[in-house]
Amino acid sequence: MNTPAPPPAAKWDDLTVRLISSAAMVFVGAIGVILGGVWFQMLVVFVTAVMVWELWMMIRPKEPTKGMLLAALVASIMSGQLVENNPWGLLLFLVVPLIGVTQLKTEIKTFFIFALGIQLAGWGLVHFRMDYGFFWLLWLMSVVIVTDIFGYFAGKSFGGPKFWPKISPKKTWSGTVAGWLGAALVGFIFTLFTNAGVWLIVISMVLSFAGQMGDIAESALKRRMGVKDSSTLIPGHGGLFDRFDALLGASLFLIVVADIVDVPGVVW
Repeated sequence: MNTPAPPPAAKWDDLTVRLISSAAMVFVGAIGVILGGVWFQMLVVFVTAVMVWELWMMIRPKEPTKGMLLAALVASIMSGQLVENNPWGLLLFLVVPLIGVTQLKTEIKTFFIFALGIQLAGWGLVHFRMDYGFFWLLWLMSVVIVTDIFGYFAGKSFGGPKFWPKISPKKTWSGTVAGWLGAALVGFIFTLFTNAGVWLIVISMVLSFAGQMGDIAESALKRRMGVKDSSTLIPGHGGLFDRFDALLGASLFLIVVADIVDVPGVVW
């Protein structure tokens, strides 16, 4: 016996809650991004520490105290690195992953890789703001946000073949491609107001893909851990890890692009 399909409106049941939560996050995030300096640093430190706590809780949900201690240590180390700005100090980002590993009997590599990646992405995001200013951070965040918005509405509206059903069963090719097109549009708009060349459009699309891979990586982690969301902190969105996974992927990508690769025609 075939199960009747849900009414079309059911696809949008979570939209109101998502929009309200998104508006609150955008408001808080916008204040930190605009003010920059210590305010943005504190915001990133807080978000990074919470994401490491969420990572621990997905792996060891019955040991919240250890997760909180690791999160506090993350906040302390990252705060120190943002003040000292010593490249060798980045080795301190290994402390929490290594401590976590000593406390785990399973998912050792999982915790090590994700905990290190979260810290590096947070550090990279702050330094991108410090080195290139508000405008380029606005570009980065616009690419990630527009990718998510275009992907969400295209996926809900058109559906179609799944992008990677074994890892992220809700992500479709229509939503994925729509995210790339939205990112290209953001890149084009920023070429009109900056001295960046047309390569910025291509970089925006690759950045969009990097953000999507951050989302995919976190989806794979949740499926591996057997959880729907990283936590329940944000109504309609799950946890901070759920909301900022794409930004993590994008930030890690930019660490390479902005600091290592010289892209012709793009002046940061």
